[in-house]
Amino acid sequence: MTEAVEYDVVVVGGGPTGENVVDRARAAGLSTALVESELVGGECSYWACMPSKALLRPAITRADARRVPGLRQSVQGPLDAEAVLAHRDEFTSHWKDDGQAAWIDSTGARLYRGQGRLQGPKKVLVDGPEGERHVLTARHAVAVCTGSRAVLPDIPGLAGAKAWTSREATSAQTVPGRLAVVGGGVVGVEMATAWNALGSQVTLLVRGGGLLPRMEPFVGEHVADALTEAGARIRTHTDVAAVVRADGTGPVTLVLEGGEQIEADEVLFATGRAPRTDGLGLETVGLEPGSWLSVDDSCRVEGSDWLYAVGDVNHRALLTHQGKYQARIAGAAIAARARRVPLLETDRWGAHSATADHAATPQVIFTDPEAAAAGLSLAEAEAAGHRVRAVDYDLASVAGAGLYGDGYRGHARMIVDLDREILLGVTFVGPGVGELLHSATVAIAGEVPIERLWHAVPAYPTISEIWLRLLETYRDA
Repeated sequence: MTEAVEYDVVVVGGGPTGENVVDRARAAGLSTALVESELVGGECSYWACMPSKALLRPAITRADARRVPGLRQSVQGPLDAEAVLAHRDEFTSHWKDDGQAAWIDSTGARLYRGQGRLQGPKKVLVDGPEGERHVLTARHAVAVCTGSRAVLPDIPGLAGAKAWTSREATSAQTVPGRLAVVGGGVVGVEMATAWNALGSQVTLLVRGGGLLPRMEPFVGEHVADALTEAGARIRTHTDVAAVVRADGTGPVTLVLEGGEQIEADEVLFATGRAPRTDGLGLETVGLEPGSWLSVDDSCRVEGSDWLYAVGDVNHRALLTHQGKYQARIAGAAIAARARRVPLLETDRWGAHSATADHAATPQVIFTDPEAAAAGLSLAEAEAAGHRVRAVDYDLASVAGAGLYGDGYRGHARMIVDLDREILLGVTFVGPGVGELLHSATVAIAGEVPIERLWHAVPAYPTISEIWLRLLETYRDA
């Protein structure tokens, strides 16, 4: 049975990004359909942000408590792994999407379950779970919000080894005795932190010279020191040449370049992401299947007047909060174009321009210590041709850090554009610094002049006093 229906907007992909496109389109009065092949809520709700942070929160809270005199003696025992995993399951709604599907219904949008794919301009074919077929036509726009997926490297033996990716790492129901983690990026270090705290003996294998290579170098150094002190083993400049696991069960053996072998009960490969655009019918509209989709600042696919790519699929910033931000931009742009309202394309800070993707993208890495950054690193700023100065300060020297806990260690850096006297980037590493980040994001996105930042007085004694110390260091050099 085939059903043909017409909507103003068709959204393919029901994660947070797709949900926000739906919300903005419906708020503008546009009829909207949402197509989802798995769970409404997407990767973030079930296999990424929510379950990973539910696993990490007990580890970070215990570490913070152990820094406080009078409290550390009460938290010396192991974490209750069963309770942590049960709490994680609650945060994922036990991998059921009833609540989020009900929210879609409450907006007035129509939810189609099944695999959606383009079938030429403005048409989406949906094959439902019971063999039904729907042909959806969009009057104004189709938005592709299908996200990204984990990539496994081409290593002998890996295909049959049942290795973990980020999905298995955030949804596992038991704690492995030994966990090997391949990759030193965000997923690798966060999951190493979580499972090490839950009782696994973690070995982290990194091809490069350190952790978190896309951030300022001092960030990876702090995180590596803390992981090592917590009992994890870190091997840098290490390549995995083969994986051996009989029938995908039992212990797994990693054969390293040079022949050395490491044995573990589970292995997590955290080695990158790829766009979920395979099988999406991109070839029917002249685009390459499986590719990232290049977009303008309204998230409209370059060369198209109706196709939008929002969130991970456009490869601008693979972060849930940035995908939701892009969705608000795209929704406003779709509505304006549907009403033939002229867009101020030259207004870089207008409602239809995702400027923050270029200037002030924030990210928090929930390790112990936390790492937080917004805008550009020193290397990125210099590569972009800016005349800049890096201003550094020891976070442990701020009065609020000493109150936060004994032995506090951390570091802060701000990148100053010397020609415009504004901030291009800020990076923090240290316990609790994630809550400092929005002030940095506001300063960067708002292009607040250094002379005005002087008058944003930080409360004493808080870790936020780092702002005063950074500004003093810049002034006094």
